Amino acid sequence: MSQSNPSKQLLLLNTNAERFEVLRKLLVEQTNLTIVPADSSKVAIEILKQQPIDFIVSNINLDNFDGWRLARMVRSGVLKCPSDTPFVLVANTWCEHLASATAREFGINRLIAFSECEKLPRIVNDGDLAPLEDMKKASLLVIEDNLDTRELVYRILSTRFNIEHAVDGEQGLAKWREKDYSLVLLDVMLPGMSGNQVLDVMMKEKSSQSVVIMTANHTMELAEELMLNGAADFVTKPFRAEQLRRVCESASRREDFIISNLQFANKVESLNKSRAQYRKISEQHQQLLDQIGSVIIELDSQGQICFLNKAWEKFTGYSIDESNQRSLLDFMEKPGSPSAYLSNEINVLLSGQTSSHSFEFRLKNKFNEEIWMEAKFDVNLASEQGERYISGTIDNVTSRKKAQKDLEYLAMHDGLTGLYNRVYFENELKQFTATAARGNGPHALFYLDLDRFKVINDTLGHHHGDMVLRNISSLISSRIRESDFIARIGGDEFALLLPNTDMQTALLLANNICQLLDAYQCEIEEQVFKVNCSIGIAEINGGEFSAQDYMKQADIALYAAKKMGRNTAHIYNQNDVLSKELQASMEWARTIHQAVADDNLILHFQPIYHIASKQIAYYEALVRLELDDKIIMPGEFIPALEREGDMNLLDRQVISKAITYLADYPQLTQVAINLSAQGFSDERLLPFIEEKLLEYQVNANRIIFELTESASLSNISATQVIIEKLSNLGCAFSIDDFGTGFSTFTYLKQLPAQSVKIDGSFIVDLANNSVDLALVKAIYEVANALDKKTVAEFVENEQVLNILADIGVTYAQGYHLGKPQAVDTLFE
Repeated sequence: MSQSNPSKQLLLLNTNAERFEVLRKLLVEQTNLTIVPADSSKVAIEILKQQPIDFIVSNINLDNFDGWRLARMVRSGVLKCPSDTPFVLVANTWCEHLASATAREFGINRLIAFSECEKLPRIVNDGDLAPLEDMKKASLLVIEDNLDTRELVYRILSTRFNIEHAVDGEQGLAKWREKDYSLVLLDVMLPGMSGNQVLDVMMKEKSSQSVVIMTANHTMELAEELMLNGAADFVTKPFRAEQLRRVCESASRREDFIISNLQFANKVESLNKSRAQYRKISEQHQQLLDQIGSVIIELDSQGQICFLNKAWEKFTGYSIDESNQRSLLDFMEKPGSPSAYLSNEINVLLSGQTSSHSFEFRLKNKFNEEIWMEAKFDVNLASEQGERYISGTIDNVTSRKKAQKDLEYLAMHDGLTGLYNRVYFENELKQFTATAARGNGPHALFYLDLDRFKVINDTLGHHHGDMVLRNISSLISSRIRESDFIARIGGDEFALLLPNTDMQTALLLANNICQLLDAYQCEIEEQVFKVNCSIGIAEINGGEFSAQDYMKQADIALYAAKKMGRNTAHIYNQNDVLSKELQASMEWARTIHQAVADDNLILHFQPIYHIASKQIAYYEALVRLELDDKIIMPGEFIPALEREGDMNLLDRQVISKAITYLADYPQLTQVAINLSAQGFSDERLLPFIEEKLLEYQVNANRIIFELTESASLSNISATQVIIEKLSNLGCAFSIDDFGTGFSTFTYLKQLPAQSVKIDGSFIVDLANNSVDLALVKAIYEVANALDKKTVAEFVENEQVLNILADIGVTYAQGYHLGKPQAVDTLFE
């Protein structure tokens, strides 16, 4: 391929910056011409006036000018460039034949569509251009046997046409078939084939061919016959020069008009079909989008709404028409900081700081109701304008938020009395302990236990017992200060925290509470019951290292108060002589410790079923203690280990024994092992697990570690660290007893657990208790939203199992499905 001279200059004129850059890049990469840029006709004309240009490439539409007129100026010779400078027009849209004919009239060497712009470098390099003279002249084929007539035609028309001739019909058709002619001048009276016969052949092969008939017959009948047969016009011999020029000039343009009109009609028809197809596709897409439950939204570069689907109307009550072209901020719940928050979230996207973003915000619907929305937005770039716009989805998460809020309340409060629960109390006690250690205080801790309450429960049932607990909770709450803290931490046990309170003041309040409850009479079913209380008091003065130490002191003081005759309060004193019963309790703790240390543990395995498939998914390892030929259940020995801080010893024994079983019994595909909160603070636990897995060649993915949600909160950061390390090993993680603890669901998001086990207290009476049913549904919804599986324990009948299946709970465990058994019995 020949290359252009490097010294030559090409004027590139295009008013569209994007198309200009496409053409410029092509020419720079594939030609040796120096590109002279121009972005307007005014700039181009100034360049052409001042410097020689060797090649011109222009688009047609030039602001208030056009490429045709620019070509006319070049051809006129008034500019500095030669009048025959090669001129190529690049058209965005065009009717091919009309454009070509027009280019010929204006002296354009080549016209191409922008869609074919990759041809431009070859045109420039190879000089693939029509000669200027040929561009100006149309082609004419004269079929005439008379030499004088042929010469006369040449003299009259040679300035306008490139003329070729044939002396008879056969020769004429042969030449005509070799190339395209703008016009055929055909004599009627020819030797051999007549002019009429030649005309018939041409019309059959190319009906758009312009043919002018020459005839000596002046009758209108012949003219009419020739025109009906396809002739564009006719002239009679002898003809005048002006007559022949006029007829041929007009006829030569006929084909241009016919073909151009046909091309234009085809383009219009194609455009109409495309428009109809696009409209149909658009309507189908709109129908599809309107079926989607999420809001589909687009925001322009100013944050204005420019597209919505029908879900918006359902969520907000506002129609699409009244919402479009408004800012999303207009629909905020209230002006001020929430609006500023949403504005900032949108600006983060539009400014290019991130390409995608998810966040939650509140809106007010048309009925003045608050709704929570979750937005998932992506940034897109409008190619022509280069502006950013936002597209994405908005979901109504009001139900989820309400469920989360309700669960957060339940996680912090006792469901029966409305007081704070044990988990929240333990966190508060840690805070009080920390402030006392920093020199604030002293504070007072009450451990309150109801006396004779068991009589009501055993005699009249839990329903009446619950009513008494609510009444007593209200009585105690009415006597404490606003700054004081009260929680129900057990069946009939309460705890109080009194900030900045000395022991004398604390004892006065404790005695007051005792007197208040002693005066309380409970009339149920015509029976009168008396309920009073004993209170153990501990001083939080910074002298102990942990909250657990203060709780032990209050527990010992409570025990002493009960031994003093009940219905009284007692302040802990380390010089108190412990009763024989308390000594026996501590001796029991030591016995348990030794039994665990001696590995007197037994593991039973309970199957956990995948509800949908009704297949066993995995097993839970449940620990028992063998002592003096008796089987001791966990509820009898674990509290003693917890009080003495020996749970990490139990953890290790259970883990070691479970891994041994996993190695010996491949049928135990996967086993869940419970971990204590103390175990999570044991730095040696992880190396121990790794060592045992390696020793017995057990794959870590066969183990699921379970930790109660209350234990998870004892040290959230340490919990996160060990979960991450266990996950890196390949172990899974589950939160046990879900629904009894978390003070906030933020912790649930922070803990990378694969599943949550719903506390059995919500499952046992699921078929008869609408509150439990609502709670289980809410727990499932929150867990599912966080992409966590759910496990239900204490499934005791088929009815409960079916309810769980309807809700969508993943796994189930309980006596209805399988009791805990020794591994030998399990796989007999």
